[in-house]
Amino acid sequence: MFTSTFTFYKGEYDADFHALDDAIAEMAKAIPGYLGEESWENPALGLITNVYYWESMDALRQLMAHPLHQQAKQQHERWLEGYQVVIGEVVSMYGSLDIHPLAGRRVSEGQVRVSTSSERLNE
Repeated sequence: MFTSTFTFYKGEYDADFHALDDAIAEMAKAIPGYLGEESWENPALGLITNVYYWESMDALRQLMAHPLHQQAKQQHERWLEGYQVVIGEVVSMYGSLDIHPLAGRRVSEGQVRVSTSSERLNE
């Protein structure tokens, strides 16, 4: 399993932003391997963080390669004051939080591996 964490400074949103954001959200949910998401906001700093969960790197790459996602990347300066994306591999999880998007899932031993530099994401 993988996570993609998108942290950004909120800018000015317009109708174009909301339409594109909604379209990307629907498209992402339709990708086989999409597992869920969660979001936090820090109003004092103006930061928002969205964490998306993926069954595989291939599923995440489908999102990244999609024309709607590419369009948003090209226009991010219209709506965001800056952003950071972090891609991570889930190697372990535990707890009793049954409301989490990964609730009930387990990380199999075969999924734990070390990535090499040649496996970097292509943006």
